[in-house]
Amino acid sequence: MSTIAALKLGQTGIISEESEHVIPLKLLEMGCLPGTMVELVQKAPFNDPLYINVNGSHMAIRRDIAEKIKVTNL
Repeated sequence: MSTIAALKLGQTGIISEESEHVIPLKLLEMGCLPGTMVELVQKAPFNDPLYINVNGSHMAIRRDIAEKIKVTNL
């Protein structure tokens, strides 16, 4: 098990159930739910923020939050 921040560009993972309590409400409302596939699309300069694809929606998240969200690699 790793985190969103540990994914390589283009790599996907499934958000784990144990991350439910660390995901901010705003991300939950945008579809970043446990059991959902997430793909790391791009890293900004200095690796913060990270751009991810969740259900066809691209969003930027801060690296410190991405390090808390655990994923299982596909």
